[in-house]
Amino acid sequence: MLTNLPNLLTLSRILAIPVMVALAALRTPLGDMAACVVFGIAGITDYFDGKIARERQLMSAFGRMLDPIADKLLVAAALMALAGMDRLSPWALFPAIVILLREILVSGLREFLAGLRIGLPVTQLAKWKTGVQMGALGTLLAGDSGAPVVGLGFLPVSLIGEIMLWTAAALTLVTGWDYLIAGLRHAGHAPPGGSGGNAPRSTGPALHP
Repeated sequence: MLTNLPNLLTLSRILAIPVMVALAALRTPLGDMAACVVFGIAGITDYFDGKIARERQLMSAFGRMLDPIADKLLVAAALMALAGMDRLSPWALFPAIVILLREILVSGLREFLAGLRIGLPVTQLAKWKTGVQMGALGTLLAGDSGAPVVGLGFLPVSLIGEIMLWTAAALTLVTGWDYLIAGLRHAGHAPPGGSGGNAPRSTGPALHP
Protein backbone atom coordinates (compact mmCIF):
# COMPACT_ATOMS: atom_id res chain seq x y z
CA MET A 1 0.00 0.00 0.00
CA LEU A 2 1.28 3.44 -0.96
CA THR A 3 0.40 5.02 2.38
CA ASN A 4 2.04 2.54 4.74
CA LEU A 5 4.90 3.88 6.86
CA PRO A 6 7.84 2.26 5.02
CA ASN A 7 6.61 3.57 1.67
CA LEU A 8 6.06 7.05 3.13
CA LEU A 9 9.63 7.02 4.43
CA THR A 10 10.85 6.01 0.99
CA LEU A 11 8.85 8.80 -0.65
CA SER A 12 10.26 11.25 1.89
CA ARG A 13 13.76 10.60 0.49
CA ILE A 14 12.61 11.72 -2.93
CA LEU A 15 10.81 14.76 -1.52
CA ALA A 16 13.96 15.69 0.43
CA ILE A 17 15.98 16.09 -2.78
CA PRO A 18 14.67 19.53 -3.90
CA VAL A 19 14.91 20.79 -0.31
CA MET A 20 18.53 19.63 -0.04
CA VAL A 21 19.48 21.17 -3.39
CA ALA A 22 17.74 24.46 -2.59
CA LEU A 23 19.54 24.75 0.74
CA ALA A 24 22.92 23.98 -0.85
CA ALA A 25 22.20 26.59 -3.56
CA LEU A 26 21.97 29.30 -0.89
CA ARG A 27 25.76 29.06 -0.57
CA THR A 28 25.65 30.16 3.06
CA PRO A 29 27.14 28.40 6.11
CA LEU A 30 23.72 27.77 7.62
CA GLY A 31 22.33 26.60 4.27
CA ASP A 32 25.22 24.17 3.78
CA MET A 33 24.78 22.67 7.23
CA ALA A 34 21.02 22.46 6.75
CA ALA A 35 21.56 20.65 3.44
CA CYS A 36 23.81 18.19 5.27
CA VAL A 37 21.15 17.61 7.94
CA VAL A 38 18.39 17.07 5.36
CA PHE A 39 20.59 14.62 3.46
CA GLY A 40 21.52 12.80 6.66
CA ILE A 41 17.90 12.42 7.77
CA ALA A 42 16.91 11.22 4.30
CA GLY A 43 19.72 8.67 4.37
CA ILE A 44 18.67 7.36 7.78
CA THR A 45 15.16 6.66 6.49
CA ASP A 46 16.69 4.06 4.17
CA TYR A 47 17.51 1.96 7.24
CA PHE A 48 14.20 2.43 9.00
CA ASP A 49 11.88 1.83 6.06
CA GLY A 50 13.36 -1.63 5.50
CA LYS A 51 13.46 -2.43 9.21
CA ILE A 52 9.84 -1.40 9.76
CA ALA A 53 8.67 -3.22 6.63
CA ARG A 54 10.27 -6.47 7.79
CA GLU A 55 9.14 -6.22 11.41
CA ARG A 56 5.54 -5.30 10.57
CA GLN A 57 5.29 -7.51 7.47
CA LEU A 58 4.58 -4.49 5.27
CA MET A 59 6.61 -5.61 2.27
CA SER A 60 5.07 -4.47 -1.01
CA ALA A 61 5.89 -4.50 -4.71
CA PHE A 62 5.71 -0.70 -4.72
CA GLY A 63 8.24 -0.48 -1.91
CA ARG A 64 10.62 -2.93 -3.57
CA MET A 65 10.44 -0.91 -6.76
CA LEU A 66 10.75 2.56 -5.25
CA ASP A 67 13.32 1.97 -2.50
CA PRO A 68 16.42 1.53 -4.71
CA ILE A 69 15.19 4.28 -7.03
CA ALA A 70 14.93 6.73 -4.13
CA ASP A 71 18.41 5.82 -2.93
CA LYS A 72 19.98 6.38 -6.34
CA LEU A 73 18.11 9.66 -6.91
CA LEU A 74 19.31 10.99 -3.56
CA VAL A 75 22.95 10.05 -4.21
CA ALA A 76 22.92 11.32 -7.79
CA ALA A 77 21.32 14.63 -6.79
CA ALA A 78 23.88 15.19 -4.03
CA LEU A 79 26.81 14.43 -6.36
CA MET A 80 25.46 16.67 -9.13
CA ALA A 81 24.76 19.51 -6.71
CA LEU A 82 28.28 19.31 -5.28
CA ALA A 83 29.87 19.20 -8.73
CA GLY A 84 27.63 21.89 -10.23
CA MET A 85 28.26 24.30 -7.37
CA ASP A 86 32.04 23.77 -7.47
CA ARG A 87 32.03 22.07 -4.08
CA LEU A 88 34.34 19.31 -5.32
CA SER A 89 38.00 19.65 -6.20
CA PRO A 90 38.99 18.49 -9.72
CA TRP A 91 40.42 15.26 -8.28
CA ALA A 92 37.23 14.50 -6.39
CA LEU A 93 35.29 14.42 -9.65
CA PHE A 94 36.86 11.04 -10.46
CA PRO A 95 35.35 9.12 -7.51
CA ALA A 96 32.06 10.95 -8.12
CA ILE A 97 32.01 9.67 -11.71
CA VAL A 98 32.88 6.14 -10.57
CA ILE A 99 29.99 6.17 -8.08
CA LEU A 100 27.49 7.44 -10.65
CA LEU A 101 28.59 4.89 -13.25
CA ARG A 102 28.27 2.11 -10.72
CA GLU A 103 24.72 3.18 -9.91
CA ILE A 104 23.82 3.03 -13.62
CA LEU A 105 25.47 -0.38 -13.93
CA VAL A 106 23.58 -1.80 -10.98
CA SER A 107 20.30 -0.37 -12.27
CA GLY A 108 20.84 -2.15 -15.58
CA LEU A 109 21.64 -5.42 -13.81
CA ARG A 110 18.55 -5.09 -11.63
CA GLU A 111 16.35 -4.60 -14.70
CA PHE A 112 17.82 -7.66 -16.41
CA LEU A 113 17.66 -9.92 -13.36
CA ALA A 114 14.15 -8.78 -12.49
CA GLY A 115 13.02 -10.31 -15.77
CA LEU A 116 14.48 -13.63 -14.65
CA ARG A 117 13.12 -13.24 -11.12
CA ILE A 118 16.63 -13.71 -9.79
CA GLY A 119 17.79 -11.88 -6.71
CA LEU A 120 21.27 -11.16 -5.43
CA PRO A 121 21.84 -10.85 -1.67
CA VAL A 122 23.24 -7.63 -0.28
CA THR A 123 26.82 -8.23 0.82
CA GLN A 124 28.28 -6.84 4.02
CA LEU A 125 30.83 -4.92 1.94
CA ALA A 126 28.01 -3.28 -0.02
CA LYS A 127 26.48 -2.12 3.26
CA TRP A 128 29.82 -0.61 4.29
CA LYS A 129 30.05 1.08 0.89
CA THR A 130 26.65 2.65 1.37
CA GLY A 131 27.53 3.90 4.85
CA VAL A 132 30.84 5.45 3.77
CA GLN A 133 29.25 6.95 0.67
CA MET A 134 26.40 8.59 2.59
CA GLY A 135 28.83 9.86 5.21
CA ALA A 136 31.07 11.33 2.52
CA LEU A 137 28.24 13.14 0.76
CA GLY A 138 26.83 14.53 3.99
CA THR A 139 30.29 15.77 5.01
CA LEU A 140 30.84 17.39 1.62
CA LEU A 141 27.45 19.10 1.71
CA ALA A 142 28.40 20.70 5.03
CA GLY A 143 31.90 21.49 3.80
CA ASP A 144 34.33 23.93 5.32
CA SER A 145 31.69 26.66 5.23
CA GLY A 146 29.09 24.77 7.24
CA ALA A 147 31.46 23.24 9.79
CA PRO A 148 31.76 26.41 11.95
CA VAL A 149 27.98 26.36 12.48
CA VAL A 150 28.43 23.32 14.73
CA GLY A 151 31.81 24.33 16.14
CA LEU A 152 33.94 22.21 13.79
CA GLY A 153 35.55 25.04 11.87
CA PHE A 154 39.01 23.87 12.93
CA LEU A 155 38.64 20.64 10.91
CA PRO A 156 39.39 20.31 7.16
CA VAL A 157 35.85 19.02 6.60
CA SER A 158 35.92 19.19 2.80
CA LEU A 159 39.19 17.27 2.67
CA ILE A 160 37.81 14.64 5.04
CA GLY A 161 34.72 14.34 2.85
CA GLU A 162 36.81 13.86 -0.29
CA ILE A 163 38.93 11.18 1.37
CA MET A 164 35.73 9.39 2.34
CA LEU A 165 34.45 9.80 -1.23
CA TRP A 166 37.59 8.14 -2.61
CA THR A 167 37.11 5.33 -0.08
CA ALA A 168 33.50 4.91 -1.15
CA ALA A 169 34.58 4.84 -4.81
CA ALA A 170 37.09 2.08 -4.08
CA LEU A 171 34.42 0.03 -2.34
CA THR A 172 32.08 0.83 -5.21
CA LEU A 173 34.49 -0.71 -7.71
CA VAL A 174 34.79 -3.90 -5.66
CA THR A 175 31.06 -4.35 -5.04
CA GLY A 176 30.15 -3.25 -8.56
CA TRP A 177 32.52 -5.85 -10.00
CA ASP A 178 30.96 -8.54 -7.80
CA TYR A 179 27.46 -7.67 -9.03
CA LEU A 180 28.64 -7.49 -12.65
CA ILE A 181 30.20 -10.96 -12.48
CA ALA A 182 27.05 -12.35 -10.88
CA GLY A 183 24.92 -10.72 -13.58
CA LEU A 184 27.10 -12.08 -16.37
CA ARG A 185 26.92 -15.53 -14.82
CA HIS A 186 23.13 -15.42 -14.94
CA ALA A 187 23.22 -13.94 -18.45
CA GLY A 188 25.18 -16.97 -19.60
CA HIS A 189 22.30 -19.20 -18.52
CA ALA A 190 19.48 -16.94 -19.73
CA PRO A 191 17.34 -18.36 -22.54
CA PRO A 192 17.56 -16.87 -26.06
CA GLY A 193 15.31 -13.91 -26.67
CA GLY A 194 16.28 -11.86 -23.59
CA SER A 195 14.65 -11.56 -20.22
CA GLY A 196 11.07 -10.97 -21.24
CA GLY A 197 7.92 -12.65 -20.07
CA ASN A 198 8.95 -16.10 -21.36
CA ALA A 199 12.01 -16.28 -19.12
CA PRO A 200 12.05 -19.00 -16.47
CA ARG A 201 11.06 -17.91 -13.03
CA SER A 202 12.88 -18.44 -9.79
CA THR A 203 12.34 -16.98 -6.40
CA GLY A 204 14.74 -14.95 -4.34
CA PRO A 205 15.20 -11.62 -2.59
CA ALA A 206 15.08 -8.53 -4.74
CA LEU A 207 18.43 -7.08 -5.71
CA HIS A 208 19.10 -4.07 -3.52
CA PRO A 209 22.85 -3.44 -3.46
